Amino acid sequence: MKKIENFGSIAGRELLRRIYKDLRYDKQRGAISSLFATWRLAVGNIEVQKYVGDDVQVLHSIGMLKGTSLWLEEIFNRFFFSTINSFVYFGAAILLVIVGIRRFSDSVSDRLVIYGIIFEAALLMLMFFIMLFTPNDEISDSDSSGETSQDQDEIISEIGEIGRDFATATLQLEEISAKISDMLVTQNETIERMNSIAESTIQMSLPNPNLIEIMRGTNAILSEFNDKIKLLMSAVEKIRAEEIRSAVRAELETILLAKYRDNEQQEK
Repeated sequence: MKKIENFGSIAGRELLRRIYKDLRYDKQRGAISSLFATWRLAVGNIEVQKYVGDDVQVLHSIGMLKGTSLWLEEIFNRFFFSTINSFVYFGAAILLVIVGIRRFSDSVSDRLVIYGIIFEAALLMLMFFIMLFTPNDEISDSDSSGETSQDQDEIISEIGEIGRDFATATLQLEEISAKISDMLVTQNETIERMNSIAESTIQMSLPNPNLIEIMRGTNAILSEFNDKIKLLMSAVEKIRAEEIRSAVRAELETILLAKYRDNEQQEK
């Protein structure tokens, strides 16, 4: 029977990885079930006979904290780091799409952009946490250590690209905020101008009070003048009637006087 001191040793780490591969790929168990089984082995369950066919005995447990750290290094980081990395790329892609749409359209609110930034920051924090438990190259095979180093270089390069994308997105957000502020100032100025134009239009449509008073005075003067004209016409009519009477009277006197003289001459 092969005896292993604990899962923290080189042989224990290789055994833990082999158990996960056997559960996940040979026995076709689910990822969550395989993760939970290997975590239980790492933190305290040292009965590995039901997981491996050969006779292997783990002598000691390394405890909850060290076992979880070992599990994160040898299982979760090795087999799920690419998945976490894919989610980071997915979140970055979503954030870039949201920022791009927000730059050319108002259909995306600032709150949605902030949520996208928070989501991507959470994914980056998760990647940072997982990278803290990157397996040590000194206890890995030469081939696997080379691959891990290459993967780390690629990840560092990709994180740098993501950082540059975030910087670009931040600058774009600042430009958008400045443009929105300018648009609000312009909108307020336009509203004030429209209000002043509306007030001017209202004042132009309403009659001038001074003009109304002048027109009222003119109407009163015209009414008084009309009354005086009527009185004058009445006086003229009276004068004309008196003149007619005087003319008639003078004519009658002339006629009567002429008749009287004719009668006197006839009597003589």
